[in-house]
Amino acid sequence: MMYLMALMLLALLIPIVHSVRCGDIWEQMLCYASVSTKAAVIVIVFSVLRDDSMIGLVAVVALSLGNADLMLLAHLLKRLEDRCD
Repeated sequence: MMYLMALMLLALLIPIVHSVRCGDIWEQMLCYASVSTKAAVIVIVFSVLRDDSMIGLVAVVALSLGNADLMLLAHLLKRLEDRCD
């Protein structure tokens, strides 16, 4: 299981590196949404390993609510960019 956690942490670094390299705000927000999803899944796996349901509950709430606000913000920023151009 520790190998799985290590692989999941390595997969978490991929969108972080991409968000640093790209300049478009839309792509950066998508990368942050991906990081949020992957971090929540990592926390869920961690809670299963520790047999702690409260940590898993927090991860499920973060997974279900965390991406909605990021995607809404990214959409609003994209519309503002289009309006200014």
